[in-house]
Amino acid sequence: MNHRERVLKSLANQKTDLLPAGDTLWGETRSKYVAEGKMSESADAVDHFDMSWRSGGWLNSTADLDFEERVIEETEDTRLTISGNHATMRTWKNQSGTPEHVDFAVQDRATWEKLIRPHLLNVDRRRIPFESYREKKEKAAREERGFCWSGVAPFEQIHPVCGHEYMLLGMAMDPDWVKDMVMTFAELTISHLQVLFAEEGTPDFLWFYEDMGFKERPFMSPAMYEDIVQPGHARLFEFAHRLGLKVVVHSCGMVEPLVPGMIDAGMDCLQAMEVKAGMDMPRLAEKYGGRIAFCGNIDIRIIASNDRRAIDEELARKIPPVLDAGSGYIVASDHSIPPEVEYDTLRYFFDAGSRLVK
Repeated sequence: MNHRERVLKSLANQKTDLLPAGDTLWGETRSKYVAEGKMSESADAVDHFDMSWRSGGWLNSTADLDFEERVIEETEDTRLTISGNHATMRTWKNQSGTPEHVDFAVQDRATWEKLIRPHLLNVDRRRIPFESYREKKEKAAREERGFCWSGVAPFEQIHPVCGHEYMLLGMAMDPDWVKDMVMTFAELTISHLQVLFAEEGTPDFLWFYEDMGFKERPFMSPAMYEDIVQPGHARLFEFAHRLGLKVVVHSCGMVEPLVPGMIDAGMDCLQAMEVKAGMDMPRLAEKYGGRIAFCGNIDIRIIASNDRRAIDEELARKIPPVLDAGSGYIVASDHSIPPEVEYDTLRYFFDAGSRLVK
């Protein structure tokens, strides 16, 4: 089998000769490997580590594309800006990290309808990275790797506009407002993907980033998810399925209580499953084995220990129960690759994990 065949069979819960594998390197990790002489400056990580898929096509979901970002404050390490979402964010200049949410002009339905919604109702080709999508898709095809469109879904599109706090307050106090945001962003994504796929062809599968949990709890109750967010997910996933494409959902944090609703919405594979947040893939496989595939849940802290015996034990505890339960599996960590992971350890992790087939 080639990489593409392995990925697609795993997403369909079918057996493979080797398990597909891949992950994302932090910028600091790549810089470390280059400094050590393990990778060249121009090396492509997917090719260098022989990962099983490539991704591309991320849409620009910023509301006002004509708004010129304003820098309010700049230090040696950070930059404070106001974006086309009318949101004030502080970002790191020289390291990876989540932006700090400082302030939001959008705090309720009225400000959403005035400042944001009108910008999201029509197709704007500036949101679509046609050229990079085409190049990555063609490269994946030449290499016989899987290729996915990847981007954010409504939860991840909303919080850059109004922040988590106003979004969650809205879920409790004005759920119809948040429902409108969810469906507006879902339709925005679909209308732009229709243009992209019509002109450049469909990918092999879709990958949505949707971080809906933190440590030990999701951001919302299952009932709130099913009432407010799930309709947008169902719309997106149905769009993918009509094209014959599987759907991978990446969600950091503890999202186990939301998984039944995500499955009902049409999710085909759950990715990340952050161990330190409380996610346990064997427990999920016992409940949902054969209904969805899995990707990740290998504790990055164990990989970063660079202890091969510990890595073997983690792989042996996590992967066989998933395959025994009738699900496909794609080898990955539970939260990308930080610089503490040595180069040879990462190679070992991919190789050892991919060989745990049934």
